[in-house]
Amino acid sequence: MMILDRIALIISIIGALNWGSIGLFQFDLVSWVCGGAATVAARIIYTVVALAGVWCISLLFRSRDYALEDS
Repeated sequence: MMILDRIALIISIIGALNWGSIGLFQFDLVSWVCGGAATVAARIIYTVVALAGVWCISLLFRSRDYALEDS
């Protein structure tokens, strides 16, 4: 697995945990840390998480042989 794949997966997991906290506790950690959901910092974080999620879609369509060659 390429390093970029791992980074994207970690960012996606963190984003999923944030969405879980929103769903379960109505608490947006990113918004809380950045001072609001509309701040530039929060929007950058949301965008990075979205891009990581889009990158992780490619993991679904890679062949298993390709993943073994990368190791």
